[in-house]
Amino acid sequence: MTAHLEVAEGVGTIRLDRPPMNALDVATQDRLKELAEEATRREDVRAVVVYGGEKVFAAGADIKEMQDMDHTGMVLRARDLQDSFTAVARIPKPVVAAVTGYALGGGCELALCADFRVAADNAKLGQPEILLGLIPGAGGTQRLARLIGPSKAKDLIFTGRMVKADEALTLGLVDRVVPAAEVYQEAHAWAAKLAQGPAIALRAAKESIDTGLETDLDTGLAVERSWFAGLFATADREIGMRSFVEEGPGKAKFL
Repeated sequence: MTAHLEVAEGVGTIRLDRPPMNALDVATQDRLKELAEEATRREDVRAVVVYGGEKVFAAGADIKEMQDMDHTGMVLRARDLQDSFTAVARIPKPVVAAVTGYALGGGCELALCADFRVAADNAKLGQPEILLGLIPGAGGTQRLARLIGPSKAKDLIFTGRMVKADEALTLGLVDRVVPAAEVYQEAHAWAAKLAQGPAIALRAAKESIDTGLETDLDTGLAVERSWFAGLFATADREIGMRSFVEEGPGKAKFL
């Protein structure tokens, strides 16, 4: 398999495994979708880490495979390509990307699908598709602009340049930079902490934020309002409020 799912401490790790560079060919894209859907379904998975290994996250699409595709072939494939990444973005649980080495093209787009990104101090990220006479096709033009703003996204996409971890942190492209040897441990610890939280409320928070970013303010507020009221029907809300009243904040142990 070009990727697999490992579960420990409530955290499911989606591990890319297509050496040497984790090139995201069609088979790997389809596998990512399968694993994202599995992580979504499994109750023992309460948070997710996306990881490419110690040396590289993902250096991009399989260019040799793409070179053999004509216009008709890509018209038929483009939706499936986007859907595989969207499946990761729509995992209704906290998702942390652990980025080592290169995260370029499709690799950067995959990292953008996470809620948070922990990068190695030697990581390099970018959207170099323009250098191939293309644009990002797995969500990069949309998710990157939403994350770091349109002008900064255009700089990266128009030039195709790579950015090192320190610049990525300044841009807001990654959230933490740590020594390379600590990337997975840091990402897993972050995910494991979130995995102890109230699962339905976390789902509500993620859906409310993501939906709000894709629509107008009134619609976003309506989504928030619906989730907020609905959470009053959950056991986690009862546990959280009872614990707050009896023990003080931050001590609740959720189901």
